[in-house]
Parts: sequence; structure tokens; C-alpha cells
Amino acid sequence: MKYLTTIIHQDEGSSFGLTFPDLPGCFAAADDWNGISAAATEALDLWFEDMPDVEPASLDDIRKRPEVIEAMAEGAVLMPVPYIPADTAVERVNITIERGLLRAIDETARGRGMTRSSFLASAARHELVGG
Repeated sequence: MKYLTTIIHQDEGSSFGLTFPDLPGCFAAADDWNGISAAATEALDLWFEDMPDVEPASLDDIRKRPEVIEAMAEGAVLMPVPYIPADTAVERVNITIERGLLRAIDETARGRGMTRSSFLASAARHELVGG
């Protein structure tokens, strides 16, 4: 997992706009603050479908960039966004978990038409990147 910095800005009466200083042309919008994580993750997934992997610049380096300084002077904020690169290879693992929790996981997964594995993967992804 890597963290990419996003610049979050909002003009009065508009959605939140997200841009990524390390990824030219990568942008997103979110209607409210709670939607920022999901919007950022979707934008990153789409950007990395067609673009090469990028090593993110440090937060200190990003803060020194003229366009970032200008955006922050206008009220923008910086936020690190966790990104899990797509890797569809499946790996079998062995975990130890409390029996009552496992029953609750299985019951919830069945109710959602999911397997235990897909439910655990989805819950882990949600915990790691939000949304």
C-alpha cells in the first residue's frame, strides 16, 4: 500500500474537487466530505489502469510546489490517500479468529450473497482505504 497526496479544494456552493500533484490529469469530485475517500480511490484505480506506477513524492516536497502553495493559500487542504494497487492474484491464508465473530461474519456474508473470503477482503479494504 502506498499513500498519494491529494489537494482538496471547494468553491462555495460546489462539490469538493480532488487533484493529485504526483499524477497529472488525475482528478475526482465528491459531493460531501464523507465521499472524498471513495472518490479518490476510484480516481486512482482509473488512473493506474492506463498509467505506469509512480513513486509518490514526500509530503514535504509536495508542500514546496508553487501550485500547491497557491492552492493552500486559497483554502485547499492536503490529504494522504491510501492506495492498494490492483493485484487480482488470489492467495490462500490461514487466520485465527474468535468463533462468535466468525459466525457473525459467515451469517452477514451469506445474507449479502458473499463468500467468507470476499466479505473479509471487502471489510479489510474498507478499513484500509475507507469508502
